[in-house]
Amino acid sequence: MRDGFSIEELKKRLQNSRYKLTHQRQDVLEVFLNSTGEHLSAEEVHRTLRDKGYDIGLATVYRTLELMCSPEMNILQKMEFGEKRARYELKKIEENGHQHHHLICKNCDKVIEFSEDMLEGLEQKIAETCNFNIIDHQVLFYGYCQECAKKLEN
Repeated sequence: MRDGFSIEELKKRLQNSRYKLTHQRQDVLEVFLNSTGEHLSAEEVHRTLRDKGYDIGLATVYRTLELMCSPEMNILQKMEFGEKRARYELKKIEENGHQHHHLICKNCDKVIEFSEDMLEGLEQKIAETCNFNIIDHQVLFYGYCQECAKKLEN
C-alpha cells in the first residue's frame, strides 16, 4: 500500500499546478503525515496546529484541505460519515489500484478501514450498463464495533 506523500512530493505537485508550498500548507500536510490512519476534520487539524503553537486560521485550514483534495493535487480524500462535517485522510491506494473502505460505528463513531474490494465486477457492470466512466467510489458500512456490540448486548 502506498502510505501517502512526502513534503517533497507535495512541493512538486504544487509547483506543477502553479501553487507554492507555503508554511501553512506544509504544516497541514505534516498533521496528516503524523496521524497516519486517522480521519480528521478541519477543526481537528486546526486544533492540532494551534496546540503546537502555530498561528493559522480555520479558513486557511479549510482552503488547504480543499486544495489537497482537488483532482490536480489528489493528496487527501474527503469523506462524509454522516456526522454533518467532512473528514479527511491521506489518499491511499492499494497496490492493485483499489481504495480502502470504511466501517463506522454508530455508537462511538470509531472508523475502521478495510481493504478488500469486492466491487470490481459490479463497478465494471455499472460502467458498461450505464455507459458511465467511473473514476472513484466510496463504500461506507454503518453498524457497531466489537466493543460497542458487547456493551449493547448487556
